[in-house]
Amino acid sequence: MNFKRNSPAALPEFPLASMLDMIFLILCFFITTAVFSQWESEVDVKLPTASTAQMNTRLPGDVIVNINREGAISVNQVVLTRDELLARLAHLAELFPGQNVVIRADRETAYENVMAVIDLCRRADIWNLLFATGENQ
Repeated sequence: MNFKRNSPAALPEFPLASMLDMIFLILCFFITTAVFSQWESEVDVKLPTASTAQMNTRLPGDVIVNINREGAISVNQVVLTRDELLARLAHLAELFPGQNVVIRADRETAYENVMAVIDLCRRADIWNLLFATGENQ
């Protein structure tokens, strides 16, 4: 008796639907990240200029702390007290050790406001600080 079937072997298939789903999710992630990074740069802060400043490529996960002229601190367009900022930074440092924090301070704010944010970062165990500057004109 011959138990072999005479049907041709099935060709291997590539699961295209799941691959398209993954591409769509990655695209959504990058679009969302780009929108949030644009919002942070639209905050009304006049940055100081530096003649040796270089355009730095920002990573999508960088946290931007804005300090306006009056010394108000905001993150993601939400004004925070110093205690609230410390709590957020401590939680961030716990989840992501080595996290970058970009400080965008208005050029007319008091130096003590910038130092207060630096001290909060140090108390939260965040040591990777970057300072944003404007273009030299």
